[in-house]
Amino acid sequence: MQKQSVIFLITLLGMVLSGLLLTAGTAFAQPTLTVDDCIKCHEKQPREIEEAGGAHKEQLNCQDCHADHRPASKNNIPQCSMCHEGSAHYELKNCLRCHNPHQPLRVVLTGELKAECLTCHTDQNEQMLANPSKHATFACNFCHADKHGVIPECVQCHEPHSDNMTQADCSTCHQAHQPLVLEYADTTPNILCAACHEQPYNQLMDTKTKHHERTCVECHQNKHKTIPQCSDCHGLPHAEGIHKKFPVCGSCHNTAHDLNNLSSK
Repeated sequence: MQKQSVIFLITLLGMVLSGLLLTAGTAFAQPTLTVDDCIKCHEKQPREIEEAGGAHKEQLNCQDCHADHRPASKNNIPQCSMCHEGSAHYELKNCLRCHNPHQPLRVVLTGELKAECLTCHTDQNEQMLANPSKHATFACNFCHADKHGVIPECVQCHEPHSDNMTQADCSTCHQAHQPLVLEYADTTPNILCAACHEQPYNQLMDTKTKHHERTCVECHQNKHKTIPQCSDCHGLPHAEGIHKKFPVCGSCHNTAHDLNNLSSK
């Protein structure tokens, strides 16, 4: 009887000890965080990602970037270069100056930005370098202000060449990143040329010759300041001796805009 009591007490003590050890192990076990836990403390960031997370929303979850959590991890904010590499833009310092990683495509433009912008917008940089103008002296966000992707109207800074010109007319001849390179389509109406070249336009409208029916861009083709030779269209219509004696057509015919209207003096 005594032996059975001892065995019972030993068994009971073992069960108690096992229970205590199991309880202690449970009490000190490392808790495991899941993505569902993040929103319990972080309200703003999940909301931002939901609104405009882009690929960060579609292809990642919180723990793909924030692998650990403080205090176990001293710094759980990853570097953008952990995923983004392979271009000059990704080599820039201080990504957070323009980008919120939870809304990466909502770019905020602060300060004077140029080198940063041109790491992506290389075509515009090439145009400005090849064709210097006052536009090239400004920071990119002087014109493209406040919000990425904003394209300003030229008339915000520049007076139109004439009262009847609108913003839509500017791009007929000018490109913003090389504004002094004037190129235009063969459908450009004379009235746009008249905004700067009023006298030639008026003379062309007043002449009774066939030039009256011609458009400016038929002769001054494609590129500003192109001046054709009369012989490009007319060949050498007179006897050889006449052309030798008067090699300059205007000696007899005046200008192409005011033909056959020579002064009697």
